[in-house]
Amino acid sequence: MPANPATATHFDVSVIGKLLGDSSRVEMISSLIDGRSLTARELAHGAGISASTASFHLAKLVDAGLLMVLSQGRHHFYRVASPEVGAALQALLRLAPSGKAKPAARRKTQVCFARTCYGHLAGVLGLAVAEALQAKGLIEARGEEDFLLTQKGERFFKKLEIDLDGLQAGRRLFARQCLDWSERKPHLGGALGQAFTESLIKRKWLRKKTGSREIHVTKDGQAGMRKLLGIRTEALSSAFFTAELAKNATKRRE
Repeated sequence: MPANPATATHFDVSVIGKLLGDSSRVEMISSLIDGRSLTARELAHGAGISASTASFHLAKLVDAGLLMVLSQGRHHFYRVASPEVGAALQALLRLAPSGKAKPAARRKTQVCFARTCYGHLAGVLGLAVAEALQAKGLIEARGEEDFLLTQKGERFFKKLEIDLDGLQAGRRLFARQCLDWSERKPHLGGALGQAFTESLIKRKWLRKKTGSREIHVTKDGQAGMRKLLGIRTEALSSAFFTAELAKNATKRRE
């Protein structure tokens, strides 16, 4: 039965559209998609705007319920208000044309190479893992939002002692295509992505940096990732950071 126009709830989508119509606001939210909490100064630098302009935009985003503020002493940290906000922006980014990268997107740091994102692996390494899993026929992209676990993939993850039945019965989305904020391509998110990352950490192939979301590959991890997925993490890291050094050298000459 169609809704009665007189009683139907009205959602003013134009309010959100106006907020996200500013590229600086989108850039700041994009920096927070993976669950990070950043200060206004950090967000301003990433968006390439002044601190005062960033504060103005952040106040608008907080008032609209897109961001929330966490206070720790004299510092105020901004973060995405809910996973729904991040998911909505990810969907919009898939439709948006590519533009000139802002300062934060151009920087090549360890957190861009490998980090955790809501518990799963992200960055260059996270993307390499997702691509390797697809190349081996273990997962397949299903639409624009999810990955489908194949029968071959089920055997693969069960050998790693990952409880697939338990993950699928949980409330969290199982295998999500999570748009990587630094690489702009999807890595493996959801419950499966987190469980796989935790498995690699438990094997001591990956190591978390204390007080940070940075991930480092251990010596055992270099050998293990090469054998398990065919990923040569040493070469991947070398190519990533060498390119940044070359770019910085070019800038200095200019």
